[in-house]
Amino acid sequence: MEDHASPLLRRLIDELPQALQETHAQHGDATALVSRAHLLEVLRFARDDSQLDFEMLTDLCAVDYLPRTPRFEVVYHLYSVSQNHRLRLKVQLSEESPSLASAVALYASADWMEREVWDLYGIRFEGHPDLRRILLYDEFEGHPLRKDYPKERRQPLVGPGN
Repeated sequence: MEDHASPLLRRLIDELPQALQETHAQHGDATALVSRAHLLEVLRFARDDSQLDFEMLTDLCAVDYLPRTPRFEVVYHLYSVSQNHRLRLKVQLSEESPSLASAVALYASADWMEREVWDLYGIRFEGHPDLRRILLYDEFEGHPLRKDYPKERRQPLVGPGN
């Protein structure tokens, strides 16, 4: 891992080197690629460390990089109100095992965001208190933001009389 001008990344590198696979601060955006096994440890440290103090998970989203391997990335955007700084954490997931530990216990705002990622990409969040569709109806088949989802696919009709 390279040495970076970002004090946020330096703090993570110093305290959790085993958890980080890569870091960069391109365009002033502090970004760390975190190993899947250490995600909750990094999120907890980012929240609880007095120098970082990331009390807000402002966004959680996914990216499908088909045909790249690993195919998926789940991206966490953290913000510290008290310190006025931001951090982006990314976790790569394979197509064969698209699941992560849920961050709901650390950040309540992860609840609906994880449900949205599950609904649209099919990435599971282990330990989520209520992982079910949030935007699409229960009978919807597939996950429409995956790059291999057929746009012409017809869905089952639901409702009265069907």
